[in-house]
Amino acid sequence: MSSPALEAARRAPENVFIERLKLNNFRNYATASIGLSPGLVVLSGENGAGKTNLLEAVSLLTPGRGFRRASYAEMTGRDHASGFAIHATLGGDEGDCEIGTGASGGNGDGEAGRKVRINGATVSMDELMERLRVIWLTPAMDALFTGSAGDRRRYLDRLVLAIDPAHARRAQDYERAMRGRNRLLVEQSNDARWFEAIEAQMAETGVAIAAARTELVQLLRAMTELLPDDGAFPKADFELDGDLERDVAIRPAVDVETDFAARLSSERGRDRSAGRTLTGPHRSDLLVRHRPKDMPAEYCSTGEQKALLVGMTLSHARLTADVSGLTPILLLDEIAAHLDAGRRAALFGILADLGYQTLMTGTDAALFSSIAGSAQFLSVSNGEVS
Repeated sequence: MSSPALEAARRAPENVFIERLKLNNFRNYATASIGLSPGLVVLSGENGAGKTNLLEAVSLLTPGRGFRRASYAEMTGRDHASGFAIHATLGGDEGDCEIGTGASGGNGDGEAGRKVRINGATVSMDELMERLRVIWLTPAMDALFTGSAGDRRRYLDRLVLAIDPAHARRAQDYERAMRGRNRLLVEQSNDARWFEAIEAQMAETGVAIAAARTELVQLLRAMTELLPDDGAFPKADFELDGDLERDVAIRPAVDVETDFAARLSSERGRDRSAGRTLTGPHRSDLLVRHRPKDMPAEYCSTGEQKALLVGMTLSHARLTADVSGLTPILLLDEIAAHLDAGRRAALFGILADLGYQTLMTGTDAALFSSIAGSAQFLSVSNGEVS
């Protein structure tokens, strides 16, 4: 079974990978220069050696705070006055490209606190998405299904961002408008004109956010249907739990926008009592079910939840390559230790078939012994890589 939307989006992706990664004063790396193979890369070493720090550096080659969502001060090594710097040489079908990013000492922790250069020219953060896409799966995400709706929203929006770079700007504009409305609520303002202007912006950006999320879920569903029913990683069913997302899936966006603005207006009294906006895409949730068991993901075993996450990550990686036209770089932190031998073998086989550059970490290199002849193995110890 296929999807017309997915088939329309699909095109042969350009192969993209990191040839060399250089770090300066980042976490526990004073300096580092690491050559990377275009396929599977295994980083092994003891806990605290700096394996995850390397993956975090790569995750900063996209907009945002990376997969730890840490402050720039936390990312900076011992020399806090100089800040940190990350440099990557990208290889691929279109030739080499140089990307640099970092934060200077004393810079703030907002998006403006980190600078980006591509081939020596200073560019906006959004332009990183034109060069590469990065997808990650970390142990912290193991609590995705049992954690808060906010965690799942952030996860969902990261999935959307990988195929729709404009999503970050929409989210920022909506958050800015909502903060303005919340200030008016707290101040007990009755300025109808200010409220109307802010609510109109919230309606426009909020419906755009809901539409992008809805499209992502539809594409993920279609991608899931392309996979075999007896695969090592169970199929997942997805549903968006949010008024705007439900409405925009069945009604014209302009009508949903009009109704949302009217609802915000009618609920000012209730929201004034709460001191915040209680309706909108910032309250939505992503619901996931284990299809073979027809069970909500939060009720599955820890192992089943991990298998679901891996399957979702692989489906999203395929979708990202199809829609963006760029093969994504995958970051799989401590992935092998949480899978049994059968699923490890299946995962390595799928990754080899995909051909995307994939950086995997583990404390025990022996868990990756089955790919010893086809992967690059690097040893990490005390901020040094060999």
